[in-house]
Amino acid sequence: MKDSKDLEYLRHSAAHLLAAAVLELWPKAKLTLGPAIEDGFYYDIDFGNTKISEEDFPKIEKKMHEIVKTWKGFEKHDVSKEDALKEFKGNEYKEELIEEHSVDSSQLTVYQSGNFRDLCRGGHIDNPSENLKYFKLLTVAGAYWRGSEKNKMLTRIYGTIFPTQKELDDYLNLQEEARKRDHRKLGKELDLFTFSDLVGAGLPLFTPKGALIRRMLNEYVESVQSAQDYMQVWTPQIVKADLFKTSGHYDKYKENLFRVTSNYSDDEFYLKPMNCPQHTQIYASKPRSYKDLPIRLTDFAMLYRDEKPGELSGLARVRAFSQDDCHIFCREDQVDEEADRALSMIKEIMKTFGLTYRYRLSTRDPEHPEKYIGDPKIWDKTEKWAVEIMKRNNIDYFDGPGEAAFYAPKMDLIAKDSLGREWQLSTLQIDYFLPERFSLVYIDSDGKEKRPVMLHRAILGSTERAMMVLIEHFAGNFPTWLTPVQVKMLPITERNLEYAQRVAQILRDNGIRTEVDDRNERLQAKIRDAQMEKVAYMLIVGDKEQEAEKVAVRKRDGKDLGATSLEKFVEDTKREISEKRVN
Repeated sequence: MKDSKDLEYLRHSAAHLLAAAVLELWPKAKLTLGPAIEDGFYYDIDFGNTKISEEDFPKIEKKMHEIVKTWKGFEKHDVSKEDALKEFKGNEYKEELIEEHSVDSSQLTVYQSGNFRDLCRGGHIDNPSENLKYFKLLTVAGAYWRGSEKNKMLTRIYGTIFPTQKELDDYLNLQEEARKRDHRKLGKELDLFTFSDLVGAGLPLFTPKGALIRRMLNEYVESVQSAQDYMQVWTPQIVKADLFKTSGHYDKYKENLFRVTSNYSDDEFYLKPMNCPQHTQIYASKPRSYKDLPIRLTDFAMLYRDEKPGELSGLARVRAFSQDDCHIFCREDQVDEEADRALSMIKEIMKTFGLTYRYRLSTRDPEHPEKYIGDPKIWDKTEKWAVEIMKRNNIDYFDGPGEAAFYAPKMDLIAKDSLGREWQLSTLQIDYFLPERFSLVYIDSDGKEKRPVMLHRAILGSTERAMMVLIEHFAGNFPTWLTPVQVKMLPITERNLEYAQRVAQILRDNGIRTEVDDRNERLQAKIRDAQMEKVAYMLIVGDKEQEAEKVAVRKRDGKDLGATSLEKFVEDTKREISEKRVN
């Protein structure tokens, strides 16, 4: 394929092929929509009372391979609304699309390959019998018609296709590795977090081990930023609607706000989805001088957003999360220095986790100016300024039209994990509009009131999302400093248990998280279980080690480091932890 458009056409054509095979196998099925997507294609189908599962995929794929041999191309047929309604009579989904797309009396198009015809705008390959070969059906899921929960649930079949067998194999191997690293699977196996229907969808519950990782991530970020004179604050979980009406979130973001009712007040309250409006009120709580600036306020408070149920996904998208939020109130002449400082901190923390990244310049959608607040000239200025800042910091970036916040453009960090997948984490934004809407001022050196600039900054962003990325990036094999159980003592016999417990206490006294496996199990079983738990080190102690006051060290990858003195192991491990080395 020459470019992304060719690949899109290939995948859209494969969606037609999937639909054709389904109709031959289940003639009463009703087709709806089947677009190409980033990694493949899907088709939403109403199978009536028939249940389709992945066990049906082999026969569907077999039928697809049979059908495509007869497909020499995609023939375009212009049809009237009346003819289209006649052809697709009885399929209420196609009838709805026909009515929708014929309001301006324009011609509708039907594309035909072999005996299969489908309502379609176009975008296909020229030689399907030659090019529609290297495909694979992946998963089946439920999907509401037109994405609305008010409509019927359909069956969505996902698939992928590539120009060559090698590209398909590479993709499938990557997906298999991704499944092994799925944070939902590893989160359960490593006892990090859980969800409960009684608590609610998208509301994660962190176990002691998961809460420990979560806390250490936040403490690490706090240690870095507090050294740079960032000051932590705390703000409440609920606020009056008036705050969001002033900030603009009420108009632009209301569909994602959780409303809170009071038995004793008629005020309208909401759970807060972000910290910035509250931080403006801390700034506004007393007079500010130019000498006070910059003021750097950080906040790790919980946030809440009413995400659609179908969009919730493990820790990747939740309804309750925390964020390493920071808002910097500064003079305009301080923006460059503060932006550079923030970007430097972000760089330091990404290096700690071994994550490579690039930035996205998230700007306005030029076709929808109504989505944004403020003077377009200020937008022009801040978008240009963001480019200058990234160039000055030698940052690789790409454009993201339409990805801006409603109040400011964003410099969004897109991290790449060990499988090459990209995730948004950090952000930096230059905001003139919230200070204006809240009438924030400081007294300048000339005695006159001036408006501060507000920088929005997050490093890991959502702690929950960052945990998801790190679980999958490390496949659960966290660096030693982040590993919940850093050392597992494995006594070979019961007579070595007392020595193992004594060593464990010495390790704990040195700040090394240690457990003792005191089960009456064979050593190999203890080693296997410790590896499954992904502890960083196993210290095996038998009669020989006990007599020599040593420990036999084994890493979680199975590498045997041999016997060493306890003092040396403590010294090496404490250094590894303090340096936050990536294994």
